[in-house]
Amino acid sequence: MALRVNPFQPLIDAVPKPFRNVYILVSVCFFVWMLLFDKHDVLTQFSLQGAINKLEEDKVFYQEKIEDTRQDQADLEQNAEKYARERYYMSRSDEDVYIIEKK
Repeated sequence: MALRVNPFQPLIDAVPKPFRNVYILVSVCFFVWMLLFDKHDVLTQFSLQGAINKLEEDKVFYQEKIEDTRQDQADLEQNAEKYARERYYMSRSDEDVYIIEKK
């Protein structure tokens, strides 16, 4: 009976002992796959988080704009004449309007 010699034995011996364990090898492959190749990889998660942050900033900006618009609407409902005079420089036929710009 002849003893068979594995031609890949020198390569197997060159691999560090912990990486010869099948469980560790599969775990390392799994984490590499999840980090780089999966649909939900790390780079995609960072870009999606950046988009979420941008949208939240936009949401705050537009909420402030809505509040300003509601305040303008309340001013218009309370005193339409004052609002028209201040915003659109409207005047009566016997009045002169002087615009003073602040710098």
